[in-house]
Amino acid sequence: MKTRIKELRKERKLSQEELALEVGTTRQTITSIEVGKYTASLVLAYKIAHYFGLTIEEVFDFSDANEF
Repeated sequence: MKTRIKELRKERKLSQEELALEVGTTRQTITSIEVGKYTASLVLAYKIAHYFGLTIEEVFDFSDANEF
């Protein structure tokens, strides 16, 4: 899943470690989400989006998600 996390972090001059601490996860998790190796849980996605003052849909790109 594609995200805007890296772009949003860089705009705010925020490291992966700093973001991880703010949203209650590890730097490794943020790295994995940014490179598409891991999909954030709904709770984590909400925390990340809320931290940036955005909606989940504004941070995470669901266009590749499977249709139900």
